[in-house]
Amino acid sequence: MWDRLLIDCHVATMDPAPGDPLGVIRNGSIGIQDGKVVRVGKRTELAGFRAKEVVALDGAWVTPGLIDCHTHLVFGGNRSDEHALRRSGASYEEIARAGGGIASTVARTSAASEPELLESARGRLHALMAGGVTTVEIKSGYGFDPGAELRLLEVARSLGASESVRVVGTLLALHALPRGRDRAEFVDEAVEQLIPAAAKAGLATSVDAYCETIGFSPEEVARLFKAAADHGLRVKLHAEQLSNQNGAALAAEHRALSADHLEYLDEAGARAMAEAGTVAVLLPGSFYALQETRKPPVELLREHGVRIAVATDCNPGTSPLLSPTLAMNMACTLFTLTPEEALAGMTINAAHALGLAKQIGSIAPGKAADLAVWRLESLVELGYWIGLPGPARRIFAGLDA
Repeated sequence: MWDRLLIDCHVATMDPAPGDPLGVIRNGSIGIQDGKVVRVGKRTELAGFRAKEVVALDGAWVTPGLIDCHTHLVFGGNRSDEHALRRSGASYEEIARAGGGIASTVARTSAASEPELLESARGRLHALMAGGVTTVEIKSGYGFDPGAELRLLEVARSLGASESVRVVGTLLALHALPRGRDRAEFVDEAVEQLIPAAAKAGLATSVDAYCETIGFSPEEVARLFKAAADHGLRVKLHAEQLSNQNGAALAAEHRALSADHLEYLDEAGARAMAEAGTVAVLLPGSFYALQETRKPPVELLREHGVRIAVATDCNPGTSPLLSPTLAMNMACTLFTLTPEEALAGMTINAAHALGLAKQIGSIAPGKAADLAVWRLESLVELGYWIGLPGPARRIFAGLDA
């Protein structure tokens, strides 16, 4: 006897078939046991099975729980003052070079206690969860020394342990160079101290960096990535956001899970990503907040068969976005994704961007029963409404959450 049986619903399994990118099962049912899907199919196919609880969903749509595969959720303070400066014409680069930007958040994060960081991040996490998120990646990056970085990852782990959500920790080891620090020494510290400590503590599954003219060079990133591999960690990269540093090709060379932003991606980078299986993570919230005009080359990604994911990039400076459904709408409206691509971008493709596609991201036997139940006439509405509220029901590990 199963634990639960969901009936009277339409299911977007996200297991595509010819002419059906969402793998839709109409008049479907989902069997759940021990927090995992044991069977999914038409209601008539599951009619002979028994469950301790049968839940009738009255014709609702069921999708995998949403996956936000790129956030900077743990930080102190906010940067609303910089929002005002940008409205007055200051650029992101100008603000950063004047001591604002990431350095400003690092200072406020350092001044906050661990309980303060935990509770402020919890509020942001709750907003994402209310929007349908069941898995969230949380990066460090707002500490400029190993102890401070590890503290942020500890807070992220505490969030995951205390909430009905899966938290994936990522060590953003090279985010910005602190003012007054020797560049070579800072990179040495990340490579020789920070990565080994994070790996030993099991606080992160991946290592990330910001490869940009105001960030770190491809050579520095390559050294970081080698150290990550030496310690059994996968890699990801903030790439081609403000210029083309050939970061996407570098990420692909190191078999990165994802390359994120990608406004300045070229064909060589797209081809390399396709060959390596590196996911393109598009971040429309950042594009919107910074009022950028150069869009990621979505058609190029399609042409080369690169998986496209979508994320909020929730952070205090360049993407204070707390709505996954708005991120999907933005991906459609600003970046020309289809609604089907946007949904795949926050489910199965986001799972690939985290290296978790065998566990989450689609509705299939053996995968986690992380689900979102939507009161919609059509799933196209997920990319249509601006500011759509979250699902009517959010299910994590088989239980309403």
